[in-house]
Amino acid sequence: MPLARVLIIEDEAAIRDGVREALQLAGYATREAPTGQAALDTLGDDADGFDLVLLDVLMPGLDGFGVLDAIRRERPTLPVIMLTALDAEADRVRGLRGGADDYVVKPFGAGELIARVEAVLRRSPARPKAVRTVELPGGARFDAERRELTPPGPGAPPVPLPELEAALLAYLIAHADRAVTREELLRSVWRLDPRGVRTRTVDMAVLRVREALRGVGVDAERVVRTVRGAGYVFGDPTTDADS
Repeated sequence: MPLARVLIIEDEAAIRDGVREALQLAGYATREAPTGQAALDTLGDDADGFDLVLLDVLMPGLDGFGVLDAIRRERPTLPVIMLTALDAEADRVRGLRGGADDYVVKPFGAGELIARVEAVLRRSPARPKAVRTVELPGGARFDAERRELTPPGPGAPPVPLPELEAALLAYLIAHADRAVTREELLRSVWRLDPRGVRTRTVDMAVLRVREALRGVGVDAERVVRTVRGAGYVFGDPTTDADS
């Protein structure tokens, strides 16, 4: 069984071949995409099949930064290491702020690449399954892709959710087995460094999610619960909670 499954996104065939050989020798399974659009097509066809992405920055058409933006919208917890010939600090900062987990500057050796892959996988949390359509207590449905809540009953029209509230609800559902801290939500949903950010930012967004849930007949305080000292959890918590 492979250590992990890695998607290699690189337009230069020689580099792509070298990266593939290094990863496979180290025990990883790989797939390849020569362009940004091909990478998004591959991820769309196999949404939960990859544990890490190696992403070239300079590609014709959709470049690495564009691919990274798309990955972070759809797969916020999928680890991404960017491969680049750009050694300028501004480019590294742009990638890291856009959600990249690490950077490798070309030319690089196989040993460095494998070490960085191992390090990123070690510090990455177990990834939840992608959330698409979920039936909520009481019969309402949440469609994460369309960002809609649909009340129970035949013919009930869906209610649109703003992008942020939909992303917040989807993240809580995807991590329904545990409480999610405000700091984690700021990093993963808002894509912000939680240091210096007032946690009321998260609390107010949760209030808006609860209001939307109540609007489709969901017991919002039971479905999105506040866990003392821990954050928020979707569903019934395993610890004492208040709303």
